[in-house]
Amino acid sequence: MMTGEQGYLNLCQYILKNGTKKTDRTNTGTYSVFGQQMRFNLRDGFPLLTTKKVPFRLIASELLWFMKGDTNIRYLLQHNNNIWNEWAFKQWVESDEYDGPDMSDFGNRSQRDPEFAEIYRKQMNIFKRNILNDNAFSAKFGYLGNIYGKQWRAWKTSQNETIDQLKEVIHSIRHNPDSRRHIVSAWNPEDVPNMALPPCHTLFQFYVADGKLSCQLYQRSADIFLGVPFNIASYALLTYLIAHECDLEIGEFVHTLGDAHIYTNHAEQVKTQLGRHTRPLPTLKIHEEKDSIFDFELSDFELLDYDPHPSIKAPIAV
Repeated sequence: MMTGEQGYLNLCQYILKNGTKKTDRTNTGTYSVFGQQMRFNLRDGFPLLTTKKVPFRLIASELLWFMKGDTNIRYLLQHNNNIWNEWAFKQWVESDEYDGPDMSDFGNRSQRDPEFAEIYRKQMNIFKRNILNDNAFSAKFGYLGNIYGKQWRAWKTSQNETIDQLKEVIHSIRHNPDSRRHIVSAWNPEDVPNMALPPCHTLFQFYVADGKLSCQLYQRSADIFLGVPFNIASYALLTYLIAHECDLEIGEFVHTLGDAHIYTNHAEQVKTQLGRHTRPLPTLKIHEEKDSIFDFELSDFELLDYDPHPSIKAPIAV
């Protein structure tokens, strides 16, 4: 059983040692294993990794974006959050409206070629300015399709109605805590072809026992070095918020992984992280005057006593 941050590090070591070398849609290549699980006791501290600095502000603003049902990166850019830029940028540079320098395979090329990296940076800055200042441009190229927020808050039915899964699961936890149906799904087969990135974290389920709320996430595709540390903290935060609204204590976060992989160009970064010792986990403080999770803003969260090792940079595979 893999538990806590050490469990995460053990998984990294296991994948490097036992992972199968596989190709992938990004043409980067991965070391991959299938079917893994980690458990985090949320009463031991907030599970933000300490063996490298993980930006909590970006995690929290992304989660608020999901919870609002938003699918346009403008909100993220307004909060200085750039974690979804590459997927929206890709839509622009592959469109008929783009007339700038060739941006094919920009993620890998920007890592290998400093001259191209500067050209890419300039084009990305143009793109971000347009998203923030041009409503028509933002509506067309900032929109990522019916990704997480849309599925969580406005799942479209065959009767042309919508289901607010997040509100319904909170109601279910409050009024029928022993139910085995506290489930939210982001995987909508009809919408998947039109998403900038089909959901990697596809389904989550809540569980109430002894006055504590736990959450299990099934993640079909898990970028162990860059993505999974965000996913762990994001779903832990969501569990904290729903427990707060439902007057429950926090329990566990259980993270179940399908294709758990380390990109080949992240291997050295992972080895650097594995050479570090874990430190005490931070504490999450939530401003408690707000009752509904839909009322929270970024300023309502405070992370106390976070003392991580320095961040480790790595390229994003797009």
